[in-house]
Amino acid sequence: MTTPRRLLLVNGPNLNLLGTRQPEIYGRDTLADVERLAADAAGRHGMEVRAVQSNHEGVLIDAVHAARLDCAGIVINAGGLTHTSVALRDALASVDLPVAEVHISNIKEREEFRHFSFIEDVAVVHVVGEGVPGYARAVDLLVEVITGSADG
Repeated sequence: MTTPRRLLLVNGPNLNLLGTRQPEIYGRDTLADVERLAADAAGRHGMEVRAVQSNHEGVLIDAVHAARLDCAGIVINAGGLTHTSVALRDALASVDLPVAEVHISNIKEREEFRHFSFIEDVAVVHVVGEGVPGYARAVDLLVEVITGSADG
């Protein structure tokens, strides 16, 4: 069986407000910009991206479950669910796909409740505090994990 040439890009609660929500922390790029950046990065490796954003935990869990059928890996910024959702963490652990955790801001330098990530231990790639460009780096690093090479 060949490896699927698709990544699931998951963005959690409030990330639909990128560009207007706390631009001093998250910048002015929109969710559409994030999705385009990730798709362009994946495209350089001959891969495509299926993007999902939801403010509802169950929708994200369903998308993660579905990814096991046609995706090679998952790039996720779970937003606030990073710090609260055992269920989303368990979904990621249960699909047997490599996971890249990405955060626009450095969660370790923000409020103390943001320092802990339920996703951290199931992710093989971590890109934190690099702004929106971090999504492209997360895609590149995840593709390296999937293909076993730096060339994708």
